[in-house]
Amino acid sequence: MQAVVMAGAGQPWQVREVPTPVVEPGQVLVRVHASGMCYTDVWATQGYGGDIYPQTPGHEVVGEVVEVGAGVRTREVGDRVGTTWVQAACGRCGYCRENRPLTGQTAMNCAAARTTGFAAQGGHAEYIAIAAEGTVLLPEVLDYVDAAPMMCAGYTTWSGFRDAAPQPHERIAVLGIGGLGHVALQLSKACGFETVAITHSPDKQDAARDLGADHVVGSGVELRELGGADVLMLTTNNFEATQEAMTGLRVDGRVVLSGLDFTRPFSISSEGVPFHMMRQRVIGSTHGGQQYLGEVLELAAKNKVKPVVERFSLDQATEAYDRLVSGHMRYRGVFTPA
Repeated sequence: MQAVVMAGAGQPWQVREVPTPVVEPGQVLVRVHASGMCYTDVWATQGYGGDIYPQTPGHEVVGEVVEVGAGVRTREVGDRVGTTWVQAACGRCGYCRENRPLTGQTAMNCAAARTTGFAAQGGHAEYIAIAAEGTVLLPEVLDYVDAAPMMCAGYTTWSGFRDAAPQPHERIAVLGIGGLGHVALQLSKACGFETVAITHSPDKQDAARDLGADHVVGSGVELRELGGADVLMLTTNNFEATQEAMTGLRVDGRVVLSGLDFTRPFSISSEGVPFHMMRQRVIGSTHGGQQYLGEVLELAAKNKVKPVVERFSLDQATEAYDRLVSGHMRYRGVFTPA
């Protein structure tokens, strides 16, 4: 089969002929119909995921089950399924003995988690073998290309909303109108919240309004002048912009940190009114459990959220990576092998 391969740290993506995966007990073989590109794929390519090479990236994977491994009772040939970053836990380590649900926390705490595109082959390929417990059934009306970004971009942002638990009278602000942010704006609006987009890019202002923003501001100072926000969704890895945006956070406000940057710390400014005197909170948010993933897939199936995507064949891997790493991808890149 064809697959995108990370050959080594910092090396460009290659397209290679590799063996089709052999299904092990507890797994399903999926013919990939769509695989979304996340900036985490860039981090992995640059070496922040460790020495995992050669490896195929991609953890926003959807497709059709074509083979079922021994012991699998929950999936059948023909099922439309998706998987995310974390497919399975080891089930035996100290963390697993706490019997927590399968979430993004599993990847950071389980001694031997099966992680898509890291410990196990990713989805930028024609086929992928997936732990059956790490799959979810897709709504029948949801197109594969629309479903793929929901497996991480949608899952991440929706988990952030659920973690922040906004109340009906509260206002949501979204910083970073990219792969995650353009989904977050739609989700906020779909839930009926007054929504503010924070973007430094003038060319994104009209797009932000089209995606559901009631207001568009360029900074935290402008957000404060607008009256502030109760929940600040941080969907960017620009931590300097994040610190400035917190200027517009209201009393008892929550900062939901979903963006990643392995090269610098996240810090809170000591300027102005002290953070603790405002009784504000920072919430580290990751994939919160398959129930949240199911919820955002249903929202997508009802057209409450629709990702804006650029489609690529596997043969266009180099071009796709260049657009992803440069920040020129608007808003989500999706490989369509099938």
